[in-house]
Amino acid sequence: MLINYHYTFNRGLIIKKPTIIDIEASGFGPDSYPIEIGVMRSDGLRYCQLIKPFDDWFHWNIEAENIHGISKRLLDKKGISGIQICLELNDFIGSEQTYSDGWVVDSPWLMKLYDRSQVELGFRLSALEMILNEFQYDVWDKTKAEILSKMTVQRHRASNDAMLVQRTYVETLNR
Repeated sequence: MLINYHYTFNRGLIIKKPTIIDIEASGFGPDSYPIEIGVMRSDGLRYCQLIKPFDDWFHWNIEAENIHGISKRLLDKKGISGIQICLELNDFIGSEQTYSDGWVVDSPWLMKLYDRSQVELGFRLSALEMILNEFQYDVWDKTKAEILSKMTVQRHRASNDAMLVQRTYVETLNR
């Protein structure tokens, strides 16, 4: 039998890797907005894009900037329009069920982007917890820290975080 690389074995079963989304934002509160979106698709393809803030998006938190390392200047220089991001995400993800390990904040940021862009969200976003079993919960933090210590990525960015979450999911299934 031929197995695609976006599947993994778990106790003799073939398990499809989940598509994971991660969002970096301008801050931590309700006035914050998305500034970068990263996706690690189930087939291993990655998407990452900086978002140019809309003219009426003003909130900025320097503590958040220090965590993700994305400045307003970088967004102005390299960010692309929210409308284009929404269209690209819909195309890249398709109808694939997508998960976030920070759903409680990522979902509102994603809705804010799509609502402001006036584009219909083309995929479903759910909390990663919906597909974790009890054992995965128990070993998640330790496993994630082990994987992070072995990764060669140097910066805290959305697509790297999405990749880390997907790898942690697979590793916790295989333990």
